[in-house]
Amino acid sequence: MPLRLSEIRFSPSLWPSLAAFFAICLTLYLGNWQQGRAAEKRLLQTELESRAAAPPIVLGDEIRDPRPLRFARARAVGEWLASGQIFLDNKFDNESVGFHVITPLKIVGTQRYVLVNRGWVERGTSYPAPPFIPVPAGSVMADGVLTIPGNRFLELKQDTVQGSVWQNLTVERYRVASGLDVLPLVLLAKASDKPLKPVTEAADVRVGKHVEYMLTWYSLAATFAALWLVLNFKFERPDPQGISSAERNEP
Repeated sequence: MPLRLSEIRFSPSLWPSLAAFFAICLTLYLGNWQQGRAAEKRLLQTELESRAAAPPIVLGDEIRDPRPLRFARARAVGEWLASGQIFLDNKFDNESVGFHVITPLKIVGTQRYVLVNRGWVERGTSYPAPPFIPVPAGSVMADGVLTIPGNRFLELKQDTVQGSVWQNLTVERYRVASGLDVLPLVLLAKASDKPLKPVTEAADVRVGKHVEYMLTWYSLAATFAALWLVLNFKFERPDPQGISSAERNEP
């Protein structure tokens, strides 16, 4: 038997309706917030990509704030400091594990250095000692992309620096350990001498993550609204004598 409009009754109660209203407003707010974050990240992604497409800058000693230079192409001219070379352990290339080789380059005409990630090398039979990686003498030119080392990492033990082998790198940690005045950036060299393989890092601010969160919150808002509607609609069929279930329950 088809339903008639007279058999449908909408009767929301106060407290469940208030709870549903709060849940819908909250999830819509969170969805809008994630939408705004996604828009901000899209602008940042565009900016980072434009830096990577711009002509390389020549590094000097005037850099103070590294953030505007992240993922910019850069060039440094100077001489390597072999005694300052370190190896970052537990770095992967596909399924192989090895080291990132970090060598300070003294910038010509200044007293400052820039840390250059010269590339990745696989662990050898002498591990945990690093393999021998020669440092060329004389004036060199290093081209690459500028990055800022992250400082969000978990260290479960105190001996994270064992000679030239380090577990993690921050510019401040290197400054303290070496006594060198290094720029607040690391240059990822685009070309490396064998057996090193160049290390690349793409600009990805993870816009998709915020889009996923946004859709999740909007979906929850729609679910709360649908549940509130469904639970507050009552369907009343009259009995064969024409008396509805509501009328039957009246005293």
